[in-house]
Amino acid sequence: MSSSASRVVNGGISFWYADDGLPAVREPLPGDASADVVIVGGGYTGLWTAYYLKKAAPFLRITVLEQKFCGYGASGRNGGWLYNGIAGRDRYAKLHGQEAAVRLQKAMNDTVAEVIEVARAEGIDADVHKGGVLEVATTPAQLARLKAFHAHELAYGEKDRELYGARETAERIRVADAVGSAWTPHGARLHPVKLVKGLAAVVEGLGVTIHESTPVTEIRPKHAVTPYGTVRAPYVLRCTEGFTASLKGQKRTWLPMNSSMIATEPLTEEQWAAIGWSGRETLGDMAHAYMYAQRTADGRIALGGRGVPYRFGSRTDNDGRTQQATIEALRDILTRFFPSLAGVGVEYAWSGVLGVPRDWCATVTLDPATGLGWAGGYVGSGVATTNLAARTLRDLVQRDSGQGGRTELTDLPWVNHKVRKWEPEPLRWLGVQGMYATYRAADQRERLHPGTESSRLAKAADRVAGRH
Repeated sequence: MSSSASRVVNGGISFWYADDGLPAVREPLPGDASADVVIVGGGYTGLWTAYYLKKAAPFLRITVLEQKFCGYGASGRNGGWLYNGIAGRDRYAKLHGQEAAVRLQKAMNDTVAEVIEVARAEGIDADVHKGGVLEVATTPAQLARLKAFHAHELAYGEKDRELYGARETAERIRVADAVGSAWTPHGARLHPVKLVKGLAAVVEGLGVTIHESTPVTEIRPKHAVTPYGTVRAPYVLRCTEGFTASLKGQKRTWLPMNSSMIATEPLTEEQWAAIGWSGRETLGDMAHAYMYAQRTADGRIALGGRGVPYRFGSRTDNDGRTQQATIEALRDILTRFFPSLAGVGVEYAWSGVLGVPRDWCATVTLDPATGLGWAGGYVGSGVATTNLAARTLRDLVQRDSGQGGRTELTDLPWVNHKVRKWEPEPLRWLGVQGMYATYRAADQRERLHPGTESSRLAKAADRVAGRH
């Protein structure tokens, strides 16, 4: 098939919906209502929270309010990386000590297995393949970062990860110019939409009420306000991730960062034989503007990266359309990694937003004084982190309502972490655009001028971003 732009399905929310079909939309809120817990947002965070709360306390009246349909946002557009990364771990180590951060990392390692087990137990077939995560280095500077990254992960208690040289990497996957890689078993490929659709059906089957096409315009103590009526509940949990800025008073809470993806046409057996990848690991790299990819169940490569990182005023897209320049940039990464695929067609392109706090730390919070809670700021690591966040919200609600006490999860260092707001516009837009332009320039410099030192440009961008 031709790879011309006219043949690419651009938008349509994501390839995952093109593959599995759009859901039948549930009824909107019919008017004012009451509940014990109201959850704002029908993505992974909201649905997992509803699932675990209802399992723990079947008598709870739980209502989920979703502005479009469950999985419309990042939960239906991500790269399908179920892995053990969590945003902010190093900062939590500085704030609370290494041991606390190790506990957080262990909880994330366990979360990968938890998601796989619950999907199996509930009969959700999400094309899960637990091949681990392989991250490759293609320049001397990337290799130095890879080795440092590997040592860093070992220091957080991950003893079962492995470091490979060029030859061992090629035995797993033949990425052009790969000089090394690191692998962890704590990762799996999955089909994001099959997971979110299955989870929504399971939650509804447990007796949770889900109203779609119901945008929440304001959250205040004991109230979730929509154009169709207000739901009153002792607990109101905000699970809106990249769409948080659309809520009243939340414009500068989390920045909606764009991430974009492409999916190729299905590869032939010969093409797969040429590049390997028989282990179906999720694939990443050590670039500053990094890529992420998976081998899909139907034999495509789905590959993502940043593209245009941010829209002025924290705006979000409607249907997932992405810029032609971004499609071409992602295709360039594909053919740079796998030159033998230069003639392979790109059939789908899309984008979505993820939530980025000012200090790049994921958080879970419940305010006992107001009953307001929230979880998010996953910075792209949400497929697994949402599950840990949901179980933590469950424990916080149960403790506050007298149904439970302190748990290992409520004592994790990301609980009740406070983050300052993002700068007002135009500073926010200028800062993010400049940051990613600098990361891309750093990657280009490292490719053109090989050396083991990371580009100073990237270090400067990290400081501006507040990532370190």
